[in-house]
Amino acid sequence: MRSAGMIGGLGPESTVDYYRSIIAGLRARDRDKAYPRLIINSLDVDKVIAMLDAGRLDELADYIAAGVESLVRAGAEFGFIAANTPHLVFDEVQRRSAIPLLSIVRAVSNYAKALGVKKVGLFGTGFTMRANFYPQEFERAGIAMVRPKEEEREFIHRKYIGELLNNQFLPETKKEILGIAQRMKREDHIEGLVLAGTELPLLLRDSGNADLQFLDTTVIHVEAVVDELLR
Repeated sequence: MRSAGMIGGLGPESTVDYYRSIIAGLRARDRDKAYPRLIINSLDVDKVIAMLDAGRLDELADYIAAGVESLVRAGAEFGFIAANTPHLVFDEVQRRSAIPLLSIVRAVSNYAKALGVKKVGLFGTGFTMRANFYPQEFERAGIAMVRPKEEEREFIHRKYIGELLNNQFLPETKKEILGIAQRMKREDHIEGLVLAGTELPLLLRDSGNADLQFLDTTVIHVEAVVDELLR
C-alpha cells in the first residue's frame, strides 16, 4: 500500500473523522489492507484563521507548504489537506510540493458531475463562501454554484468558527442552517448542497433527502484518498 500524508488540525474534529473514515473505507474494500500508512501533520487552526482574517494568503501558502514538506521527509508518496478553506492556496502549495496532492475541490466537482446535477449551493466558512475556487472548478464542470445571502453567510461562518471548530454541534444551529438550505432550494432551485467545510457534515450528515442532496466533502475526499492508497 502507498503512504499518504495528511495536513490536518484544521480543525481537529474533522481530522479524527478523516482518519476513521479512511480506515473504514479500506476495510470495506479489502480487510487485509485495513491499516494504512498515514502520516498526519496537525497544523494550528488558530494560526490559519489569523492569516485568513488578515488576508495573508502568501503566509498561509508558506505555512501549509512547509507542512507538506515535513510529510515528504517522513515518507509520504502523496498528500492531501483535510479541510476546504486552505484550498484557497492549493495551487501554490501543489506547485511547491514534491508529491502530488489530492484536491478536495476537484474530487467534489467530479462527484457532482457524475451525479448529473446542474445547480448546487455552497456552505462553508465565510472565507470559502466568499472565494472563487469552488465556483470556478464547478463552472469548468458545467455546474452552476449559488452562495447563501450575505447575512446567511455571516451566520454560518460565526457558527462554524465559534461552535463547530470547538466540537459544539447544537440542534438549534442545525435547524437554522437546514432552514437556509431549504430557502435556497425554494428560491434558487438548487439540486444539491456542497458541505464545503469538513466540520459541517459532523453537524448535518444524514440530513439530506431525495429533493436536496448533500455533498459531504469529507466522504467524497476520503474515497479519493482510498483510491490513491490502493493504486
